[in-house]
Amino acid sequence: MTEDGRIRVLVVEDHAIVRDGLILCLQRDPQFDVVGAVGNGAEAVEAFLHHRPDVVLMDLQLPVMSGVDAIRAIRRADRDAHIVVLTMYEGDEDIRRALDAGAATYLLKASLSDHLIDSIKKVHRGDRPMSPEIQTRLDTRAGRPSLTNRETQIVEEVSKGHRNKEIAASLDISEETVEVHLKNIFTKLGVHDRTAAVRVALRRGIIHLD
Repeated sequence: MTEDGRIRVLVVEDHAIVRDGLILCLQRDPQFDVVGAVGNGAEAVEAFLHHRPDVVLMDLQLPVMSGVDAIRAIRRADRDAHIVVLTMYEGDEDIRRALDAGAATYLLKASLSDHLIDSIKKVHRGDRPMSPEIQTRLDTRAGRPSLTNRETQIVEEVSKGHRNKEIAASLDISEETVEVHLKNIFTKLGVHDRTAAVRVALRRGIIHLD
């Protein structure tokens, strides 16, 4: 905190217009001091180490280094770092990855309102506030089987339009192994074909389109 008790915030957002809007929003509250604003994950880590803010406001979809990787790097540098995720990613797997990486809470830009200010203050106090919407998604995910890293790789290959032979060559495995993985993927995602598997994986944030 500053000498006058204000909460020092680092803003990480790659879209300049959104970043400027967040800065203006925070500056309207006299309890905040925006100490930095950067546009990619690598800069986020550098800015954190330089400024040592009280709270980091972090997007997930960032160039150079993803938001999740930046969260991990910041938390490795400081296990007590307070990070609030603010993103458009709504999938339950996105939420799980961010929280597992060390984020204190997860906010959606689509539902942004006074929750942002309140959440930053709560996280600064050491709380982990979670909206009913996000908690419901986490609770729903808890009853679902997770894809393995290999299964996730295969879904990503399928999303690029690659067939089994191409996937096998890319991952250096046999076509039979690809088929076995696909059957497991269909079962875990509750689908019956490749198109549906990709659709569900995208919706849940298991994979993302480039």
